[in-house]
Amino acid sequence: MPEPTKKEEWSLGESPATEEQDKQNANSQLSTLFVEKPQTGTVKVGENITFIAKVKAEDLLRKPTIKWFKGKWMDLASKAGKHLQLKETFERQTRVYTFEMQIIKAKENYAGNYRCEVTYKDKFDSCSFDLEVRESTGTTPSIDIRSAFKRREVKQQEEEPEIDVWELLKNANPNEYEKIAFQYGITDLRGMLKRLKRMRRVEKKSAAFAKILDPAYQVDKGGRVRFVVELADPKLEVKWYKNGQEIRPSTKYIFEHKGCERIMFINNCGLTDDSEYYVTAGDEKCSTELFVREPPIMVTKQLEDTNAYCGERVELECEVSEDDANVKWFKNGEEIIPGPKSRYKVKVEGKKHILIIEGATKADSAEYSVMTTGGQSSAKLSVGLKPLKILTPLTDQTVKLGKEICLKCEISENVTGKWTKNGLPVQEGDRLKVVHKGRIHKLVIDNALIEDEGDYVFTPDAYSVTLPAKVHVIDPPKINLDGLGADNTVTVIAGNKLRLEIPISGEPPPKVIWSRADKAIMEGSGRIRAESYPDSSTLVIDVAEREDSGVYNINLKNEAGEAHASIKIKVVDIPDPPVAPNVTDVGDDWCIMNWEPPVYDGGSPILGYFIERKKKQSSRWMRLNFELCKETTFEPKKMIEGVAYEVRIFAVNAIGISKPSMPSKPFVPLAVTSPPTMLAVDSVTDTTVTMKWRPPDQIGAAGLDGYVLEYCLEGTEDWVVANTDLIDKTKFTITGLPTDAKIFVRVKAVNAAGASEPKYYSQPILVKEIIEPPKIRIPRHLKQTYIRRVGEAVNLVIPFQGKPRPELTWMKDGAEIDKNQINIRNSETDTIIFIRKAERSHSGKYDLQVKVEKFVESASIDIQIVDRPGPPQLVKIEDVWGENVALTWTPPKDDGNAAITGYTIQKADKKSMEWFTVIEHYHRTHATITELVIGNEYYFRVFAENMCGLSENATMTKESAVIAKDGKVYKNPVYEDFDFTEAPMFTQPLVNTYAVAGYNATLNCSVRGNPKPKITWMKNKVAIVDDPRYRMFSNQGVCTLEIRKPSPYDGGTYCCKAVNDLGTVEVECKLEVKGGLSFCRLLLQGVPPNIIESYMRDLHSSNPEEY
Repeated sequence: MPEPTKKEEWSLGESPATEEQDKQNANSQLSTLFVEKPQTGTVKVGENITFIAKVKAEDLLRKPTIKWFKGKWMDLASKAGKHLQLKETFERQTRVYTFEMQIIKAKENYAGNYRCEVTYKDKFDSCSFDLEVRESTGTTPSIDIRSAFKRREVKQQEEEPEIDVWELLKNANPNEYEKIAFQYGITDLRGMLKRLKRMRRVEKKSAAFAKILDPAYQVDKGGRVRFVVELADPKLEVKWYKNGQEIRPSTKYIFEHKGCERIMFINNCGLTDDSEYYVTAGDEKCSTELFVREPPIMVTKQLEDTNAYCGERVELECEVSEDDANVKWFKNGEEIIPGPKSRYKVKVEGKKHILIIEGATKADSAEYSVMTTGGQSSAKLSVGLKPLKILTPLTDQTVKLGKEICLKCEISENVTGKWTKNGLPVQEGDRLKVVHKGRIHKLVIDNALIEDEGDYVFTPDAYSVTLPAKVHVIDPPKINLDGLGADNTVTVIAGNKLRLEIPISGEPPPKVIWSRADKAIMEGSGRIRAESYPDSSTLVIDVAEREDSGVYNINLKNEAGEAHASIKIKVVDIPDPPVAPNVTDVGDDWCIMNWEPPVYDGGSPILGYFIERKKKQSSRWMRLNFELCKETTFEPKKMIEGVAYEVRIFAVNAIGISKPSMPSKPFVPLAVTSPPTMLAVDSVTDTTVTMKWRPPDQIGAAGLDGYVLEYCLEGTEDWVVANTDLIDKTKFTITGLPTDAKIFVRVKAVNAAGASEPKYYSQPILVKEIIEPPKIRIPRHLKQTYIRRVGEAVNLVIPFQGKPRPELTWMKDGAEIDKNQINIRNSETDTIIFIRKAERSHSGKYDLQVKVEKFVESASIDIQIVDRPGPPQLVKIEDVWGENVALTWTPPKDDGNAAITGYTIQKADKKSMEWFTVIEHYHRTHATITELVIGNEYYFRVFAENMCGLSENATMTKESAVIAKDGKVYKNPVYEDFDFTEAPMFTQPLVNTYAVAGYNATLNCSVRGNPKPKITWMKNKVAIVDDPRYRMFSNQGVCTLEIRKPSPYDGGTYCCKAVNDLGTVEVECKLEVKGGLSFCRLLLQGVPPNIIESYMRDLHSSNPEEY
């Protein structure tokens, strides 16, 4: 079969085969589990295809476990259903398991990479194959394979073609827009028309994109959509945005890279995902629109016809596609209205809707139907009288001679009846008695005789129902095991033939059944079979195997009874392979290994073991002992350090040598690491010392498991281990030390080979805390006013430093903070101010004071809580002329604690009073409404808007504006030109910045002014002109200065000056450049710069040769 071309289209969780998977597939070829592997296949759309895998079962005691995957990890076992079927069979003759995966009515999205895995105990085998789906003459809509494989048993409904509303709008005339919007439930027609206008713009040829996004995408609510672009240069960085906000990867948004293609999936689409999306590559971008449709409510489980009896409780049940949907019930076409006095009750459980009828009558027999917005279902209910029920029928009986015969039955009604035998009435006597008690009828015969055998019938009076039963009187069978030993055990050597003959008796001749573990052994030509003779039964085993060991049961059965016996057959064989050995200790050229004896010793004691080893990358095994090892531990030697090895075990008994065990986990002969480096003091208190260090220079193949920190008091030689468990970090605090004592400290690195040589600190350390003045580090985003909306949470973390632990005091507008409304949490390094639901009363200036003994540090934070504004105070109609109306209004009293950013104006015809937006985001307090319909009368209302959104209410004009049909002369008002000029002003100043030598640094500020000001950057009062080390940007008023790979020489005072015809304004900041690799690493770890400088000075003074 030719190799198909892989289609670069993947569902969620699918990806091309990775290098790790290729290695796994290569290793699986060395296994012997698979006899036949699934092969790559090709299928047309709508056709079926089957993949087959076969596993040899000669060495397997039970059925292996098989799994089918699509892509890397999507397990197909849970997807079996209408489009996927998994089957398995076992051929006893060839002892081969056959596993099949059949794909029914293949779709285009089924194409991709599949994997089949089979496991048995510690054995594993894997195989990958591809499926190519080719298009047929008829096109089939693309679906996702995950939804195709869902287990649903829903009544198939006629599929309707999917309507793309976006294509309808693009191809329709403008006068048909409102008709299409009403027909397909479009609520935001104005927004869609704006998008349509943007999408009709002619796209310029892009240098970054070889293929851009489609103009628009449409998806049902809860569905999944896929955006694809193709880059001209695959090295370009791509970013995705939604309404201008960058999208980050998550379970909802999934990104994939395939060559030059960049793909974004949006899962579980909701109405909030209906918006504009665009992607950027370099300086270019392309955009698209996503429209999310809310699907109609469908009936997923139909009503079923129901039969009931009078007085019973009846439940009619159906399921719909959405939870808590609006569903209506009907009886013979009339709507059922449930209520407290109604006999009908409706029960809703999520998607399930149940109509309950208590105490059904014949009048309830009717056709019931349920209706939703997307479908309906109906069923018939029939209510009738109760029939006579046979609760306990008569049963045929086989009775031994001389025993009692008891025929018993129970019916639903208390009526009399008649007994007959072979068609003749039964006469009571000394041995025969008839008993009637309520609904129970009995016929009892003592001391059964041969003539009591016959056909007995009980007939209830007034009913045409008969209850028959047959009675047999017989003698039981017997088994003779005198020829076997006391424990009924038979021993046979594996490979030999066993023929076991057992004498039997019984009349009539009994039926013989041999079984093992509840599995019958049939007569025939099998390897294990049974042979029957008139006075004996024989069990035959050709070529006995050790799996044949066990208890075999012989069961005799005839009409008189049964006889059972158990025979134990023991097959002696070579032992099972031992479990994979464990390597417990490793040296530079040796290791210590141990293992457990095999689970099955073959029926003979284990005499010893052979051990083999090999290099991991080699396939050649070398035996390490030529005399049997009697123990379950061994020490291989003469190995190469740093090379991975594997070992395996053979078990030996009197029958022979077992198969090899599974190889052990790879291990590497290892040595200890070099000592840790750069041991230094991080901090000291009155009872603790915190040390830090760097990892060893030479770690080696054993890696690094952790560290052990030890200390010794000055004047003693006893080293104390400070940590109970290994330290995985390069920093640790020694606690419980006496104040004013001096200690020596050392640290060791530990790996699988042991502990390294210790690294000593060069001098004793005095255990005494040093006072560190407090310092507050206000985050950059809190140096400006912190703005939050009403109802949002406020969670601010303010780091500080100081030793010993400082005292903190918070004030709001000069008064103490109400802790019932504002939560303050303090730690040793930071303080947190937390407001669960912000209110406007929380706005103000918050002052923080940090005190360490006589040292005090203060800082302030401005918090502004904003809300939506109130409506404008008054809206008036100033003038009406022609088709125009002039409106004026006054700003709202309540601006929501934020500046008013605009107004939204709406109009309504007096006849319909339906409101339509005519102007949005309008900044002035007067406006002219144009293009009104002559002869109509209009009202107007105005919403106020700030950064939180529109006001909840609007102010409407008291009077209406009538657009007169007769024209009148309009006198143009005289307006003075508005002066838009403005002197330059910095809205965002420069801030002092730290930079790291060799890493680019940027300075940012924002400015506004009209006419547009000219921007000049200066360093130390000298203008920066044509210097290749600096790059200057200005975009939408944001000014940026980029300093390429600064050095300490680039530090200084930088100034940004803005100049236009109305004035000049400047803003300054200081830039400090820190050099050195250690400084950079410490700064990236969040260590304050002043502590880094002190730490660098201490290192330089203690080890001047290393710096």
